[in-house]
Amino acid sequence: MSQENAATAGTEVSVYERIGGAATIDRLVEDFYHRMDTLPDAAYLRSLHRPDLTETKDVLKRYLSEWLGGPKLYTPERGHPRMRQRHMHVPIKAADRDAWLMCMRGALEDAVPDERTRQGIDAAMSRLADWMRNVAEPGIAPPGAP
Repeated sequence: MSQENAATAGTEVSVYERIGGAATIDRLVEDFYHRMDTLPDAAYLRSLHRPDLTETKDVLKRYLSEWLGGPKLYTPERGHPRMRQRHMHVPIKAADRDAWLMCMRGALEDAVPDERTRQGIDAAMSRLADWMRNVAEPGIAPPGAP
């Protein structure tokens, strides 16, 4: 075994590395916001953002990089993500969660060719998106409920 292989033996490859790193994160975020810009079902979500998405895209890229096991680009600059707390000023219903997931799933489909990896990311994002709901709705279980 070479020294390089010995040094990496037993280490797990992060999701960030498996999907192709920063280039894939860039493609994913750009496609996600393109979908939000163009899909009628995402119009309300898009209206919650500033017209210029430059900063928003940068923040999401930094967050996803770290969240998927890549470089820690988010917390050194912005602190602990506290995603639900950071979004509490925005009413988020089940339909909003679903629209967000629709955009993200489409972007994942285009950016992450490996189905197993994509399914793992989708499952984690689905849990996070559901946790972000902050509006009680009749007949819909609260966030985190089985």
